Amino acid sequence: MARIPYPDRDSIPAEMDALLRQIPRHGPVDMLSHTPTLGRLFLMQGQALITSIALSARHREVIILTVASLTECEYEFSQHVPISEAAGVDSSTREAIRAGDFANSDLAEADRTLIAFVGEMVERPRASEATFRQIRLLFTDRQIVEIIQIVGSYWSFARLCTTLDIEVQEATDLSSAEALAHLNP
Repeated sequence: MARIPYPDRDSIPAEMDALLRQIPRHGPVDMLSHTPTLGRLFLMQGQALITSIALSARHREVIILTVASLTECEYEFSQHVPISEAAGVDSSTREAIRAGDFANSDLAEADRTLIAFVGEMVERPRASEATFRQIRLLFTDRQIVEIIQIVGSYWSFARLCTTLDIEVQEATDLSSAEALAHLNP
């Protein structure tokens, strides 16, 4: 059970309610309704992270799974299993990330570099010079900024889930991601 009550759907402002009616029900998204303006903007940022970035969907999902693992957010991780699978993240990569085995030799070298960069951003104020040099060899300036934005967004979402003890909902399909991608603001 969540640590604070979910908002009463009848008390949510019409603009936020219209957005929520376009996507499947999820505890964390419902919690965002406590702050309708911020919740709306968070959903719009989520849509942009799915539809408007230069990074591949696969890289995006490696980042999200890594953030979920490092923040111990089972909700976020489980929601991104089918999404990451559809984006080309195989089960052995997903399980290495879930286990925190970021140096696993079965992970592609580029994945290990990306995971190290994400890990340093989550665990420290800034990534080391050595890791930053490595990431610059693999990604453009735009993509590096996108990586940072994805980390921040999903770190925030993870903390919403873990701090408020949001009940884990297992995802079995892509309906949530597809709905978010087609959200009509």
